[in-house]
Amino acid sequence: MADVVELICYPVKGCAGTSMSDAFLTPAGLTHDRSFMVVSEEGVYRTQRRHPRLALVRPAVSADGSRLTLDSADSPGRYGTVHVNVTTSAPRRDVDLFGATFQGIDQGDDAAGWLSEVLGAPSRLVRVPPEHDRIADGLTPGPSGYADSSAVHLLTRSSLTLLDRQLAEHGAPPVPMNRFRPNIVVDTGPGQGHGTDRGDWAAVPHAEDRARRIGIGGAELGYAKLAVRCAVTLVDQETGARQRREPLRTLAGYRRAASGGVVFGAKFSVVRPGKLSVGDDVVVQEWGDVER
Repeated sequence: MADVVELICYPVKGCAGTSMSDAFLTPAGLTHDRSFMVVSEEGVYRTQRRHPRLALVRPAVSADGSRLTLDSADSPGRYGTVHVNVTTSAPRRDVDLFGATFQGIDQGDDAAGWLSEVLGAPSRLVRVPPEHDRIADGLTPGPSGYADSSAVHLLTRSSLTLLDRQLAEHGAPPVPMNRFRPNIVVDTGPGQGHGTDRGDWAAVPHAEDRARRIGIGGAELGYAKLAVRCAVTLVDQETGARQRREPLRTLAGYRRAASGGVVFGAKFSVVRPGKLSVGDDVVVQEWGDVER
């Protein structure tokens, strides 16, 4: 069977993820996922595309979302740790995410000062307001916080294994899964075959591209779109250093979409919320043609 082997939440958009053994999948994705965002003083979103040092920021959010802790992996102790008492009642402000205007709740000067020092650029931290009503587009539209698009990003290990083989042919080293920042990683258990008709679908590289309805634990996902990759995949998530070409160069050789973008993995909307756990069976309930 295909199983969940990793669950990763990214409380602050663009910052490091937190691995979990179980999580609740809300209508807008894993609880607290992309609930916070770093913005410029003018309210424009910051991502690793221009600020790769975001990868070094290690957020931790309490279960009830009332407290956020920010630490840095860069020179341990250099920047210290900042604790944020999360507010949802402060005044809203306009924030820009890919040219679209949404609302954010500023989380105060302590978080802003800490992030500005770590990133070397004046920054503020905002939270998604409770009334946030963004609907991401795609084949299955759905609610989303500050994610790039749809609420859930799913990848199979077999897709990464194929990429690593392709990289080796170019004389390049393999890349870790965290370069692609998925929420759910799926793998096929030992002894399974390589077909999509016996529950072992995840052994086929990029089978997630064709999955239209997926049941996991008590939740259900609906396919939205392919995940178009960008320069974030060039950033070493452990050091914050940007690589020059890989894995985008290799992906462009065999994963170029008709639209011109490089695709790897798939985005999903939440059709039915529910609890997810590492080890849950991942059952494809409906298949479709690969999107071009």
